[in-house]
Amino acid sequence: MVEDEEARIYNIPLGHVKNVPRTVRAPYAVKQIRRFVKRHMKVNLEEERIFISGEVNEAIWARGIQKPPTHLRVSVARHEDEEGAIVEIRLPEEE
Repeated sequence: MVEDEEARIYNIPLGHVKNVPRTVRAPYAVKQIRRFVKRHMKVNLEEERIFISGEVNEAIWARGIQKPPTHLRVSVARHEDEEGAIVEIRLPEEE
């Protein structure tokens, strides 16, 4: 694996997700995570893509669509590839 140019750990607040209807909370949480990462990592969507790993998706959906977590700690890294840059969102490795 190529060394990351930029990697950060964020604690993303998702408490406001409880203000949307119960049946759309988990998908809304995924959208809010993308929005948070776009803002804080200064992602240009024309040149870069945001990839959310399966483990983050499982953490959001662990208690179902109605009860996503109120905050989520994630590790965000920017990688270069042939098609451009990818901003990858994963759960941080426990130390």
